[in-house]
Amino acid sequence: MIKIRYADLSDKEILLNNDSHIKENVCEESIKNNRIIVLIIDGSFAGWLRWNLFWDEIPFMNMLYVLEEYRGKGYGAQLVEFWENEMIKLGYDKVMTSSQANEFAQHFYRKLGYQDAGSFFPFCNDLEIIFTKEI
Repeated sequence: MIKIRYADLSDKEILLNNDSHIKENVCEESIKNNRIIVLIIDGSFAGWLRWNLFWDEIPFMNMLYVLEEYRGKGYGAQLVEFWENEMIKLGYDKVMTSSQANEFAQHFYRKLGYQDAGSFFPFCNDLEIIFTKEI
C-alpha cells in the first residue's frame, strides 16, 4: 500500500538520517510549514520530497529522493505529481527544480514536462541545470 503525505515531527529522525543536505532546525521548520512530503510503502519509509520558495513566490523542489530498493517503480513521479497538485491547491501556477548535469534526474524531470531554464556552477561544483514547469 502506497501512502504519500506531509511529514510530521515523528518523521524528523528518519529524514535527518537519510538527508545529509538539511540541518535539524531547518528540517523541523520545514515539517512545521508542510514543506516535506514523505512516501510510505507498506508501512515503511521509502522517500521524500522537500521544497521551498524561489524568490519567495515560486515553489522550488529542493530534494526528491526515493530509497534504492523502491526506485524504478514510478514512486518518484507519484511524489512529484502529489506535490504539483498541492501547489495548484495553494494557488501556484509554476514550479521549479534543479539537477546536476551529471545526474540521471535531469532526464526524469524532462520526462515529467519540466523544461530547461538555464544553468550555473554553484560554488565551483558540477553544472546545475534549472528546470521550470507550468502547472
